[in-house]
Amino acid sequence: MSREFPIGLTPPDWLVRNLQPPQAPLNWPAIARAAVAMALPLTIGLAAGQTAYGALASMGALSGVIGDTADAYRMRILNIAIPQLFGAIGVTLGSAVYGHGWYAVAALTGIALVSGMISTIGAVASVSGLLLLLNSVIGAGLPLPGAWWLAPVLMSGGGLLVLLLALLAWPLRSGIPERSAVANTYRTVADLLATCGDDPTAGYDAARQSVTQSLNQSYDLVLARRARHHGRSPELTRLLAQLNAITPVVEAAPAVHQSGHPLPPQIRETVRHLAQAVETGYTGPIGLDLPTPTGETTRAIDHALRHAAEVVTAPDVDPRGIDDRLGRPAALRIRAARAARNVLLSSGSWRYGLRLAVCIGLAQVLVSSVPVPRSYWVALTITFVLKPDFGSVFSRALLRALGTVAGLVIAAAVLSAVPRGWWDVLVLLLLAPLIPALTPRGYGYQTMAITPVILLLSDVLNHQGTALLLPRLVDSLIGCGIALVAGYLLWPESWHTRVGDRLAEAVADTARYVDSAFGTSGVSGTSGASGASGASGAEVDPAARARMRRRLYRDLSVIRTEFQRALTEPPPTGRRAAGWLPLVVAVERIVDATTAARVRVKHGAPPPSPAEVAQVALQLRELSQGVRESEVLVEVRTDLTGPADSVLEPLRQEVAAARAIASPH
Repeated sequence: MSREFPIGLTPPDWLVRNLQPPQAPLNWPAIARAAVAMALPLTIGLAAGQTAYGALASMGALSGVIGDTADAYRMRILNIAIPQLFGAIGVTLGSAVYGHGWYAVAALTGIALVSGMISTIGAVASVSGLLLLLNSVIGAGLPLPGAWWLAPVLMSGGGLLVLLLALLAWPLRSGIPERSAVANTYRTVADLLATCGDDPTAGYDAARQSVTQSLNQSYDLVLARRARHHGRSPELTRLLAQLNAITPVVEAAPAVHQSGHPLPPQIRETVRHLAQAVETGYTGPIGLDLPTPTGETTRAIDHALRHAAEVVTAPDVDPRGIDDRLGRPAALRIRAARAARNVLLSSGSWRYGLRLAVCIGLAQVLVSSVPVPRSYWVALTITFVLKPDFGSVFSRALLRALGTVAGLVIAAAVLSAVPRGWWDVLVLLLLAPLIPALTPRGYGYQTMAITPVILLLSDVLNHQGTALLLPRLVDSLIGCGIALVAGYLLWPESWHTRVGDRLAEAVADTARYVDSAFGTSGVSGTSGASGASGASGAEVDPAARARMRRRLYRDLSVIRTEFQRALTEPPPTGRRAAGWLPLVVAVERIVDATTAARVRVKHGAPPPSPAEVAQVALQLRELSQGVRESEVLVEVRTDLTGPADSVLEPLRQEVAAARAIASPH
């Protein structure tokens, strides 16, 4: 019989959230690549009588395995190859200052500053910055064999081996990941339509979030390839057109949900049928079995589905008529210059760079002043932990410590029972697949999988056996302590600055979206200062409105992720995040209600008056200002009145609910 914790022994919610692994499917191809890529270099090294060289290449393969997460083949090139270049630069710089005392301290501190700043550019830049610093620390802390150029070549070669294995199937599967992503978006839309009209709305909200995430992923995959082809690829143009075609169905879903009447099952089955056509590339006729529309919302769904069916089955698509809903990607040279300018001028990039540099500098000063065995592990730990874009610093420090302890138990069994030599290859074949298998389940599990692999390769290089275990534990705990104290507790950056300002800006963007949805203000497609609602009366470009809506949903998805990360931190941060999270949900529903009203107007409902629109937008701007100026829930005024039969009545109710959430209870 199960027993409950006594009240005094019940673990806190933030700890439970940290330790509870998310469910994730196993990526069997990545698991197989990890086994081959990490064991093959060591095998070649043993066969050639250069075991140390093989171990270095396997270490490089480890970074490639960690970065082997993309579905699209072109994205794999970016995710693996570019970080390997930065890793080669890092190990070269680190080796140059090995054994030079305070010069090494200064060099690693400067590299940490640069690494932290470039990590703010994006996902690929973040991994590149991470590998730049990691390999610099390794080069400065370990005597690497061979000439100065050999270690960079071997480590980069190991990482590129992972890329080579990942690209083997490209000629046979080119474009399949992108088509699968777009088809999956159609399926998530079908799931969303299945929840429309449900009461309560928990199922609908979860399905809507899944649609947003799937749209984000699909647009990212398609646009990443389209940026290279500059719109000339018929396949990519067609995929983009299919993504755009499902957007009106997504827009109609909130209106259907507001009506309270579930859709006939033929509608969601039609969407699933279209998903299958997208995935297989079918362009033949599709017999649509759609019920006769009976109102504004069902007319919207019927019209959107018929348009989507035409686009999905069209054999040719004119690229000149395709808008990407997120803005056409600029040339690579322009984007690189823009990113460099943003990094140099952004206070956020300087704050993170300085934060990382201070922690690495403290670690290097400590290990230079106090004899610490295998001291480079202190800086390695800080580098992994102090990555806010990878999750909460507090959570990563906690999980790093727990994962290291669990990994050391495995490493102790391996180092004490397995003789050196060819047995190491067999052990790598067994341990390396655990890294891609456990990484999706959380950072602690990833650390547990990586620790015995790193210790095994370190033992191949240094022949210290189980003597590596205790220093590894001590150094990891020291690194976690420095990251927690100097990079978290004492750093002058509050939770409100990281999350509250972004939520306030999203509310302000929502006010601009309300203005634009009914053609009462000009929209350029980018966020700007809020003007007076209803001032211009100019018709809004539909493409610009679509880009605004997509960016808004994307921003809200990112903000929700940030709040969920904050929930894993102890009080007061976690408690404050829990208090504000309902407001994030309320803002998402305001966007839904605005879209639903726009769809109803487009399909026959009377449009709202400019005064109604201005009133709602004003309330949202006041709410945005209140969120921006306060770190706690504050009293706000709610003054929303209007005709009960107006299309904006559901929107007014959602805005009033959001204002009520922002009031103290």
